[in-house]
Amino acid sequence: MGTFRSYTRLLIAAAAFLASQAWAADTSPAYPTKPVRFLVGFAPGGANDLVARVLAARIAPRLGEQLVVDNRAGAGGNIAHDIVAKAAPDGYTMVLASVASLAMSPALLGKVPYDPINDFSPVAQLVDVCSLLSTHPASASKTLKDFVARAKQQPDKITVANPGTGSIAHLAFELFKVTAGIRVINVPYKGGGPAVIDAMSGQVEYLVGVISTGAPHVKSGKLRGLGVTSLKRSPILLDVPTIAEGGFAGFEASGWLGIAFPAKTPIAYVDRMHKEAVAAMATPEVREQLQNAGLEPAVKDTAAFRSYIKSELAKWTKLIKDAGIKAD
Repeated sequence: MGTFRSYTRLLIAAAAFLASQAWAADTSPAYPTKPVRFLVGFAPGGANDLVARVLAARIAPRLGEQLVVDNRAGAGGNIAHDIVAKAAPDGYTMVLASVASLAMSPALLGKVPYDPINDFSPVAQLVDVCSLLSTHPASASKTLKDFVARAKQQPDKITVANPGTGSIAHLAFELFKVTAGIRVINVPYKGGGPAVIDAMSGQVEYLVGVISTGAPHVKSGKLRGLGVTSLKRSPILLDVPTIAEGGFAGFEASGWLGIAFPAKTPIAYVDRMHKEAVAAMATPEVREQLQNAGLEPAVKDTAAFRSYIKSELAKWTKLIKDAGIKAD
């Protein structure tokens, strides 16, 4: 009899435990239950904006809620990163994280209004990015060597547009300036789109920007490509040599873009967004759209992306310090 009572009590306890677990699962908050704000640190029309919108269009249906792309241009992407760093860690605000804001600007500017490591919860790296130096077709510079020779003949006279101080393209070009031993006038814009418009109209003679922004205009003949910052030629601009091929052996200055939430965002939300971002990046349509724009898919998981950000911050800090690169 005692054994039967003990067995009955055990069954009741087990049932109560299972019921409590089911209740906990049923009442745990779903995610997301409202639109997610997706900040981009540059104006519409550039590579950052392209990546965000391509991903948002694919991720939103999987989440069941909108991803609202919010362009907050300025300070080389740092304004958007600062907003996200200070946002509530509730899974409803994220940023298109860039090498510019998390690894380059802290070293270039000496100080940024956020901690690039401790103020963010990395979700996933998405793409690798190279930059393109181009010029107006009427320019006398037919090659990279022409450009360098002219810059040396006319120090601090030639204007070169970039998407913003501290941006991937700006820092890649700063490193090139030191490598080539030239001095020019940097003209920062609030994004790659506006910079391209002025370069095509002749308001500025030269342009450095991520390849996705300038490549269509090089193909159409509205700009002339002088060099790309990757070690290998870009598949979308095979006629444009690398800077290394242009006489600067070993030169490389590429970047990356990914997704990050504010620090302390619940891991369940980070994991959910990571899962959907990876799934979106795996679709042939997304990969084709990005590759056609010169953006190479390069997905890293949360832990690997966090480690990569740390190593990139150390790398660019050393490069900027050793080269004596300063913001204009």
